[in-house]
Order: sequence, then structure tokens, then C-alpha cells
Amino acid sequence: MSTLNIVNKSPFEKRTLEQCLKRIGEGDSVLLIEDATISAVNGTAYANLLLEASKQSRLYVLQPDLQARGFAEKPLLDPVEAVDYAGFVDLVVKHERVHSWL
Repeated sequence: MSTLNIVNKSPFEKRTLEQCLKRIGEGDSVLLIEDATISAVNGTAYANLLLEASKQSRLYVLQPDLQARGFAEKPLLDPVEAVDYAGFVDLVVKHERVHSWL
């Protein structure tokens, strides 16, 4: 069963992203929303961690949250795909489970 993992905390404040990425499985997806979107920007301290995770899982970032935080024009890491709210809904429907990392 595939899981959509949703992370909303900044990796610079909480370890939620690291904890999530250690537990994802083959075919799972990770959606970065709210303050977690900063980690999807190319050149952050979390780039290598996300690149490694992308070998087994798909990575997404919520575009409106990037925009709200002033990162819409910044280049994203290569394996990270930006989605809008409709894309968010599609991801929820596509996966059998959804897990929000708090």
C-alpha cells in the first residue's frame, strides 16, 4: 500500500522531515507544505537527504505555500515536483493512505 506523507514543519526547526524520510517505503510520496516547502529549494542543507529519498519515492511541494513564503521564483531540487491544490487532492486520491507528520 502506498502512502502520501505530508510534512508541514520547517526542517530548520523540527526533525519531522528527517523522521519521515527515514520511514518512507518504495512507492510512497512526500508532499512538503507550509514551512516545510523551504527544504525543496535547491541548495539547502536538506538537498542531499531529499535527493537520496527520491531514489525510492516521489517528492512534491505545494506551490501556493512556496509562493506565500517568497520562494516561488527560487529553483527547486530536480526531483521535486510543484503541485497546486488540485494536484494535492489528486495525490490524496492516488494513495491508499495519508500520513501527516506533526
